[in-house]
Amino acid sequence: MSDAQPTPQAMPADPSPSVRAEVEREYSGKLARAELKGYAAQAGITLPDGFTEYLDGSKLLGEDGKPSAEAMDKALAPFKPKDPAFPHLVGSGPNRGGGPLPEPRRVSLDVRKR
Repeated sequence: MSDAQPTPQAMPADPSPSVRAEVEREYSGKLARAELKGYAAQAGITLPDGFTEYLDGSKLLGEDGKPSAEAMDKALAPFKPKDPAFPHLVGSGPNRGGGPLPEPRRVSLDVRKR
């Protein structure tokens, strides 16, 4: 046996920042997809089944690695309802009552009593 002392292994001062960064990279895409679903629900948009599974979550992140509202707007743009081409004419025309059938014709009481 020798009298050599074993050299202690150098331990990092605090491993938590590196572990935290690794976990953030791993779950940032899932977080972005979850926030996209919430953002769509707030906007009243119904996403097709399985839509978020096909998205690349890294494309929904900003430069800081957190979900980006601008990227979510771009992803949801095809699902947003279109504004009418002539908004000042909405409600005018033969079906202005809003129903699928035209309003019934009203007959004056004077005509019925004759």
